Amino acid sequence: MSTTIFDPNAASNSKSGLFGLPFSAEQSQIIIIPVEWELTTSYNRGTVNGPEAIRSASLQVDLHHHDYPDLWKLGIWMDEFPEELKALHQKLIPFSEIIIEAVENGEIQENPKKFDSIYLEIEKGTEQKNAWLKQRIAYWKSQGKIVGLLGGDHSIPLAYHQFFADQHTKYGILHFDAHLDLRCAFEGFRYSHASIFNNVLKFPNVKKLIQVGIRDYCDYEAELVSQTKERIAVFFDRDYRKRLYEGANWKQITDEIISKLPENVYVSVDIDALDPKLCPNTGTPVPGGLEYEELLYILNQLKRANKNIIGFDLCEVSPGNGKCEWDGNVGARVLLHLCGISVKD
Repeated sequence: MSTTIFDPNAASNSKSGLFGLPFSAEQSQIIIIPVEWELTTSYNRGTVNGPEAIRSASLQVDLHHHDYPDLWKLGIWMDEFPEELKALHQKLIPFSEIIIEAVENGEIQENPKKFDSIYLEIEKGTEQKNAWLKQRIAYWKSQGKIVGLLGGDHSIPLAYHQFFADQHTKYGILHFDAHLDLRCAFEGFRYSHASIFNNVLKFPNVKKLIQVGIRDYCDYEAELVSQTKERIAVFFDRDYRKRLYEGANWKQITDEIISKLPENVYVSVDIDALDPKLCPNTGTPVPGGLEYEELLYILNQLKRANKNIIGFDLCEVSPGNGKCEWDGNVGARVLLHLCGISVKD
C-alpha cells in the first residue's frame, strides 16, 4: 500500500502490520524477527508471548515519534516465527519443566547422568532454532535491511552473534539488564537466558561488553567481571544512583558509558533493566532499575555519538497470565525507539 493512501493520523486497523503500518517486507527498511522461544526461564514464564503482546500494543502507538518523526515512513515489518519451530518449542517445554523441577528438588545433584538425554534434546532443539534464525538474519541483511530481534527469553540473540562471528565483524555490545547474564550453563542449560553473554564472549570478535542497569548477580559472575575488565565494563544501578545522589548528572554517566564502546555497536535490551513498574510481568523482576526516559536518553546519546548500530534485540517482555497490556505497551515503545536509533542519518 502506498503512503499516499495511508493516513498516519487515523486509528490502526487490527489486521494491519506492526505499529499499524501498511508496508510489505520489500517496502520496509526495518525488519523485526519475532522469536517465540522460552525454555530456560525458571521463575515467571510468559515471554514466549512477548512478540504478540508487543504487536498488539503497537497498534495503539501514535506514529509521530518525538525524536524521529519520519521513522514510520521507512517501514517496519514483522517477520513470522516458523510453525515447525513453534511446534518444536511446545514439544520441548515439558522437558525443560522436568529439568527445572529436578534442579529445585535437588535431584540433578544426586543423579546428574539421569537427565543427560533431556538436556541433549533441549540443546539440539535450541541449535535448530539458532540455525534458522542465523540464516534468517543473513537473508534480511543481504537485502540491505536493518534487523532487530524480538523475544522470547534473553537466550535468543545468540544466533545474531553467531552471524557476526561468521562475518568476522568486530564490535561492542551495549547491554541493558537487571542481571549480568554471565552464568555458565545455568541450571545445566547450555543455552540459558542467564548464560547468553557467557556464550557470546566466546567469540573473539566481540571486543567490549558494556552492561547497564545491573542489580542482581552471583559470585561467579562478579569474579568473571573482575578478571575480564579489559573486555567487560559494568555500570551497576546502585553505583550510578549513588553518583547521581551526590551531584553527578545522567549526561555525565551516559557519556562515560558510551565512551567505552567501539565504532560498531550491538544493542541488547532485557526489559527488566527498567524499573519493574514498567514491566511487572517480566520473568525475573528486580527492584530498582532504569526509568523509561533514562533508557531512551542513553539510546539517543548513542546515536548522537555516531556509533554504527549493527543490530539490536528486545527480550523478556511478558503479558503475564492475566494478559496484562502494560508490558506490551512499554515494550512496543522501546522497540520503536530501538528502530529509530538504528536508522543511519
